Amino acid sequence: MNIVVLVKQVPDSGAERALNSSDNTVERGSANNVINEMDEYAIEEALKIKEAHGGEVTILTMGPERASESIRKALSMGPDKAVHVQDEALHGSCAVATSKVLAAALGTLNADLIICGAESTDGRVQVMPHMLAERLGVAALTGARKLTVDGDTLTAERQTDEGYEVVTAATPAIVSVWDTINEPRYPSFKGIMAAKKKPVQGLALADLGVAADEVGSAGATSAVVEFAKRPPRSAGTKVVDEGEGGTQLVAFLATEKFV
Repeated sequence: MNIVVLVKQVPDSGAERALNSSDNTVERGSANNVINEMDEYAIEEALKIKEAHGGEVTILTMGPERASESIRKALSMGPDKAVHVQDEALHGSCAVATSKVLAAALGTLNADLIICGAESTDGRVQVMPHMLAERLGVAALTGARKLTVDGDTLTAERQTDEGYEVVTAATPAIVSVWDTINEPRYPSFKGIMAAKKKPVQGLALADLGVAADEVGSAGATSAVVEFAKRPPRSAGTKVVDEGEGGTQLVAFLATEKFV
């Protein structure tokens, strides 16, 4: 089975994140960038399927030159090769434009199965698998907590607030996964060394037949108009019980609309 895993490099969610005031996009240049957490679970699921059924796993990333660090980290987990879509015109691309570029790249890879994280920690819009499925004309099994492969049939347990739903589809298809699906492996020293020699194909917009004015800030269908930093936490209200503490507490709760 030919499996492609979408991997995005994002600012570390454990560190302070910011927007660039010059164009209101995510500040990535000075951030501590890492593989999007959910994508690590997608990589692990692809490797498990390969180990059980054979095939090849390809990493697909769209991003600037520094995204190559995350590509090598992903390859150190066990995938066979990678494709890096890189073009200066991509900066500021919205989800719609991003899906156009990724769909064009996927069209060159002839994937039986595309796996991605359910969301990215820098965007959290959860729309990419749906957009790609529409553009590619394939089924989308989203929010999977379990995935079973039987020949060309995929069965997924889709995680919901109430429990889960069982959904099926035939390949080719795209599956997005949550962090409940598996436990990602740690790269071994051997894997880290091997990753340095694994092939990474570079693609530009011209290679994919996508015009520069269709992507980036110029082609974005949505944009951040303005932003402000979260205000500092203010001091709390202190209630001293001098016989009327209960009354003061209820009054405070009423003011805050808790009661």
